[in-house]
Amino acid sequence: MIDSDVLTVTGMKCGGCEANVTAKLSAVDGVISVVASFKENEVKVEYDTEKTSLDAIEDIITDAGFKVN
Repeated sequence: MIDSDVLTVTGMKCGGCEANVTAKLSAVDGVISVVASFKENEVKVEYDTEKTSLDAIEDIITDAGFKVN
């Protein structure tokens, strides 16, 4: 099943942060699309729930050094 979520993410300060989050999430099997915005403090992600989970996505963002609220 395809699902999408908008996560509030703090700690992103620039386009490099957006690129970092986007690259890490895009590498995950099951992630279909990612749009990160440091200006809006959010990450929009579309993913296949049979291949990955929202918890796994949040863990990847946290491991990259950002906070998911």
